[in-house]
Amino acid sequence: MSSFVSDPRDFYQVQNPPPGTAIEPTELEISQGFAKGPNPDPLPKLFQPLKVRGLLAKNRIWLSPMCMYSAQDGFATDFHLSHYSQFAMRGAGLVMVEATGVLPEGRISPNCLGIWKDDHIDGLRRIVNHMHKYGTIAAIQIGHGGRKGSTIPLQLYGTRDSMRSTVEEGGWPDNVYGPSAIAYDDLHNMPKEMTIDQIDIVRQAFIDGARRADQAGFDVIEIHSAHGYLMFEFLSPLSNHRTDNYGGSFENRTRLLLEIVRGIREILPQNKPLFVRISSTDWVEGGWTGDDTVNLSKLLLDAGVDFIDCSSAGNDPRQKIPLSPGYQVQFAERVKKEVPGMLSGAVGLITTSELAGKVVEDGSADAVFLGREFLRNPSYVYSAAHEMGINIKWNNQYERGRQKTKYSFV
Repeated sequence: MSSFVSDPRDFYQVQNPPPGTAIEPTELEISQGFAKGPNPDPLPKLFQPLKVRGLLAKNRIWLSPMCMYSAQDGFATDFHLSHYSQFAMRGAGLVMVEATGVLPEGRISPNCLGIWKDDHIDGLRRIVNHMHKYGTIAAIQIGHGGRKGSTIPLQLYGTRDSMRSTVEEGGWPDNVYGPSAIAYDDLHNMPKEMTIDQIDIVRQAFIDGARRADQAGFDVIEIHSAHGYLMFEFLSPLSNHRTDNYGGSFENRTRLLLEIVRGIREILPQNKPLFVRISSTDWVEGGWTGDDTVNLSKLLLDAGVDFIDCSSAGNDPRQKIPLSPGYQVQFAERVKKEVPGMLSGAVGLITTSELAGKVVEDGSADAVFLGREFLRNPSYVYSAAHEMGINIKWNNQYERGRQKTKYSFV
């Protein structure tokens, strides 16, 4: 029974254990059809806890960061509160807030979230506090759009012959920059090549953004170094043609990311994990490769990163992606097996409980990130558990919606 609080407006139901936690069904629950029988022994890894530095995730089904294009001046709104809370309420082990700009010009679109000023902290803290009520790990992805910044939000895709957002729409077409003056394609802005002073500013902005995320209460911070945004633009030889200490060799192209990681690790509490999302390959000849990802992961482990979130592509329109269910699992598997001590996550066309369970069970990854499938089915954790014959805790308020395995009047 939840205790009453001094201010009724602060009341909430205590969830014990948190939704999404595997629990043994009672004989009554079995007789009433809520469970087929005792949970499998051993319990499938998908619903086993996972320790990440000082945290314990209740399961390994996690929400992938996805841009929602629902902010003005970077501020979180009631939309973000309700959006992220729905997954926490329904048992996701970790919920990752979308790519959040460390600078105003670091946003992907004018409608993306931001974390470049202290005023952003309170709105984000409100989301974190609510997720914590359901025992969910609250994570945030911080990033910089680089040469793919100042673009239109998703709802405008296909309505014009360009991806560029104008000044009148809140864009910054004259302040788009990247490692080199190479546009992603003709539909995007032509970036300016960054000066060393700008690199210094961006490095500090990531560190400051991580500090604000920590102050907002986030349990995990992920650096966005994927999909052709600024950090990955530095990594890939296709987008980085610099001739100074930040371009050319593998060591130079990875320098900025490693400097940011070390800077963030210094200011983060030791019990808080640090993740990095990487495009594991460009899928273009002469670009970033899976071997590069493994080699970088070794350096990131030494620098204090706990988890590699393995995605791919997004940096070059010539990419040839072999789309199929779980097509990116191979990269998470390589990191997990070739970089001892580093945890990895698989993402990309993982939709069924069968595939999600297999990826974790056979040791290809430590957790799975779901994106679009969670948008289609916010109760994915509940559905997956039911399909796998696993009894898990539902949130108290939704208990009467729990699926039954046979007909019952209860």
